[in-house]
Order: sequence, then structure tokens, then C-alpha cells
Amino acid sequence: MSEYNPFAIAQAQLDEAAERLGLDQATHEFLRWPMREYHFTLPLRMDSGTTKIFKGYRVQYNNARGPTKGGLRWHPDETIDTVRALAAWMTWKTSVVDIPLGGGKGGITCNPKELSEGEKERLARAYIRAVGRELGVHRDVPAPDVYTTPQIMAWMMDEYETMVGHSHPGMITGKPICIGGSQGRGDATARGGVYCVRETAKHLDMDIAKATYAIQGFGNAGQFAATLHSEILGGGTLVAASDSRGGVMNKNGLDQAALVRHKLETGSVANFPGSKPISNEDLLELEVDVLYPAALEGSITSKNADNIKAKIVCELANGPTTPEADKVLFEKGIYILPDFLANAGGVTVSYFEQVQNTYNYYWSLEDVHSQLDRKMTDAFNAVLEMSKKAKAHNRLVAYMVAVSRVAEACKMRGWV
Repeated sequence: MSEYNPFAIAQAQLDEAAERLGLDQATHEFLRWPMREYHFTLPLRMDSGTTKIFKGYRVQYNNARGPTKGGLRWHPDETIDTVRALAAWMTWKTSVVDIPLGGGKGGITCNPKELSEGEKERLARAYIRAVGRELGVHRDVPAPDVYTTPQIMAWMMDEYETMVGHSHPGMITGKPICIGGSQGRGDATARGGVYCVRETAKHLDMDIAKATYAIQGFGNAGQFAATLHSEILGGGTLVAASDSRGGVMNKNGLDQAALVRHKLETGSVANFPGSKPISNEDLLELEVDVLYPAALEGSITSKNADNIKAKIVCELANGPTTPEADKVLFEKGIYILPDFLANAGGVTVSYFEQVQNTYNYYWSLEDVHSQLDRKMTDAFNAVLEMSKKAKAHNRLVAYMVAVSRVAEACKMRGWV
């Protein structure tokens, strides 16, 4: 077992919330484990004519509040414990934003950068053939995640509809708009996080329009955060950004739109004109008003937490902060917007997509943004109110809000 086990962290976070909530032992134990999980062996015919074997997973963590919902990750380091942890976090995420869904997650251990488009399509369809009977708008609804795309969702939907013999667009979200995707899905994760930063600034009485910010991880969420931060908040200076190939900084500010174009054209933020290099590690420790960790898990740990200087940390990535680091940041007075609140905009708009698919009526972009703003603001305020009673770090407080709702649903169903 690796030193960093995301599922062990997810369980530890739940344990702390369960203790503070006074959950009975049966309910606590029930919520510590997935209700169902599936493992698949997927043979894939490669373009070369050889056959390669891939491992796939789907975890349906808890469906007490509604059908399970969660992304599909294609990553060379994907493990069942990562998928379990993300399915647990998705359970708390859908609960904290109060949408009628449970939590799920899936993945394939592969490196999509080494696959052709034809191989990706065959792998996507193979996954749905393996898991399709367990999916559906009233059962379990996948979505895009790390290295999966609207095109991959389209292939998966087509394979599922071939299996069931009728149109069923709501069985998967994050689709291209032309076949049932929702307006506003592309930037929803970052947009929801920025809405939370806005509400935090109000709470802290901070002039957010003059704030500096840095982004660790410049994928989809990081790129949108770069531009939406200043667009929604009326200003702000992006002083640093990084990705897996390097980082750049300029204390006088980076042109957000130009940096996004540079990333899309070159594949990295590295060597952006008018900047100097900075490592991912050093970026996290910059003295900025807002830090957006938007990379993979385990970026802020007990080793570097004491060096974090941001006033607000908005977690667009899943699991970027370890439990030990949470306590350090809380003691330093840093305001954490925990992942399953801060990045819940994605699943919220995925839910909106599912709703639109189900009753076959589609919303305008303005409607999506308005409804997302309302949901994220309400969720922030629910966590803020709980924090006034609990006197604990924000992740624990958000867990208390989310876990209490799931526990109540389990009890009302008579499960525990």
C-alpha cells in the first residue's frame, strides 16, 4: 500500500465528522464503505492488431439520497482505493450542495496519451459493455473526469443506447451539446469555486477585486479559474500558474487569456513570455490572497502546510489537502474551501444536464449560471452556519453538513 492512500483519508475524514455528529456505530460503519463496487477486465484490440488488457472499476458508494453520480477517470495510476475515495467524496459533494443524488466513481487504469482515437473509442465502448447493466438515469450516471472528454461520453452513450435499444441521453453527463449536453458544463467546476471565493470574501470583508491569486494545475478547471476569477469577481491579479510540466510566475500579473492560449497551443504553461519559472511546490507557498489547488490529490501535506501563506484556499482538485495539513491551515487562520464544496459546480451542472435530458427541455446559459450560483451560495451558507456552531476547520464542518443529510436518508429508509 502506498504512503498516500486517498480512501484511508476519506474514511478518516468521515470518522471525525461521525464523532462530532454523535452518529451511532451502525450508521458510522455503514457510511465508511461503498455499498457496491465492480471490477472489470477489459480486452482491447490495439491498432497494431495485438490485444492489450486493461483494468476498470465502478464504485457506487451510497444511493440513499438518489441515484449514484460520478466521473470516469482514465489515468495510468488509477487504483480501486482512489476510485473508492472519490466515490465517497462524491457522496458528500452531492449532499452538501443538496441535490437528490448519491455518490459514485469509475475509472480505467490506462494512459490515454498513448492511445489513438480509435483505441479510445473501443475502450470506451468496452467499459460500457462491462458496466452498462448497472447504469441508468435512475441507477448510476457517469460523467467526465481526469483525461475523459465529451467525445468519450458520446461514445459511451451511443454504446449504452445500442444495448438498451432506445434513446437514453440522461444515462451519462458531460456530453457534447448537440446530443444532449448542457450549456455551462465546461466551466462549471471553476465557476462554482469562484462563486464560493466571492462568498468567502464577503464573509471575511476582503476586497476581492484587488486580490492576487495563483493556480496549481492548469487543466480544465485551472484554465477556467484563471479567467473566471477576474470576470466574476471584478478584478484580481494572477501571479502564478503551473502544470505537470512546469510553472510560471510574474508578481505584476500574468495575462490570463494569453496564458490559456499558450497552454492550449504548447501543452504547458512553461516558457510563457514575460514570466519566470516556478516549481509546483514553490507556487503553493506563494504569498497570495487566493490559492487554487487544481491538480491531483495530496498537494498540501504536513510537510508544506506550515509554509502556505494564502488567505483563502479554494480546492478545485479532489483531495489536495491531507487531514494533518487541514489542522495546520486551520490553526494558521487560512480559510479553506474544501474540495467537495468548492468543486461541486461540476456535479451540480451535470445534475442540471440529467434533469434537462429527463424532461427533454433545455435551459439557456443564463439559466444554468443563475441556478448554479444559487446552489453554490446556499451550500456555502449552510457550511458557514454549521461552522458557527461546530468551531472546527471547514472540511470537518462541510462533512458534518453532508454526512448528517446522508445519515438521515439512510435512517428514514430503515437501512440502519
